[in-house]
Amino acid sequence: MAKISATERNMKRQRLVAKYAAKRALLKDIARNKDLPVEERFAAQLKLAELPRNSAPSRVRNRCQVTGRPRGYYRKMKMSRIALRELGSQGLIPGLVKSSW
Repeated sequence: MAKISATERNMKRQRLVAKYAAKRALLKDIARNKDLPVEERFAAQLKLAELPRNSAPSRVRNRCQVTGRPRGYYRKMKMSRIALRELGSQGLIPGLVKSSW
């Protein structure tokens, strides 16, 4: 199991990403628009920099929803390889059969 503080920090980042997503997208569109004057684009870039760092989607870490493990994460299942293997061996994941030969 991962430290509770690490998973809570990541959940806080996810909440901030959701809160600032619309504002961040609007400012990015303004900053990338080549038709607008340079001053307006630069002002949008400065406002974007004033937003909290943890509101950037790239700061969110994919973590296993069962154990909180950050490495070996399968996006489709939203869990780590270890939790996937354990639950698959117990027969708790439909359609997943543990291979043996």
